[in-house]
Amino acid sequence: MSQAVDYEVDGDTGLPLSERAYRQLRDQLIMLEIRPGEAINDQVLAGHLGIGRTPVREALKRLESDHLVVSYPRRGTFATRVDITELADISEIRERLEPLAAQRAARTASAGMRAKLRELAADIARSDTAGTDPLALMRYDIMVHRQIYAAAANPHLEDVLIRYDNLATRIWCLVLDKIPSVAGHIAEHVTLLEAIADGDADLAGTLALEHVASFEKTVRSVL
Repeated sequence: MSQAVDYEVDGDTGLPLSERAYRQLRDQLIMLEIRPGEAINDQVLAGHLGIGRTPVREALKRLESDHLVVSYPRRGTFATRVDITELADISEIRERLEPLAAQRAARTASAGMRAKLRELAADIARSDTAGTDPLALMRYDIMVHRQIYAAAANPHLEDVLIRYDNLATRIWCLVLDKIPSVAGHIAEHVTLLEAIADGDADLAGTLALEHVASFEKTVRSVL
């Protein structure tokens, strides 16, 4: 499995600076590269990203609406804490919307998108996921989910699912060192991606639901 994972389906080339800043900061926050509770200095971030402070500030406003950062008057902006008690609420939403996205993708994905999904499935199937760094696997997990959401071809559904998958990923990363193996979670994607590519909406929906339920069960087992 390739270690150089591009989270975004279409990359960020040519995007406005504020959008590029938003995507980079969002993924640092969900992977806990910016630690929960950590203070966020827009000037320092602008320097690290090589852009001006205005795009960074715009990105931080969006990240606040995503519940990934929080701003306090006269105190500044901070990465939000990861609240494990939100697991049930997040899972409840994902258990309804992930199957919907998978079913929709199975019915409506273009031939080109189906080919991408088959390629992803084959990549996972031939890879030694058991020997891959858990954080690298989580980055791959993010990319696979976003590919499925894009295949569903409903931008509103895609936006909501990315937001809740991000929150779920933060919880997963918080307990990652306690989970015996992430490899099985990633391997579950193979049959799901193949079902979508084959146009089997019923199977895709069932597998998507099982995948989300497995995530919640695994997290609860180590709490």
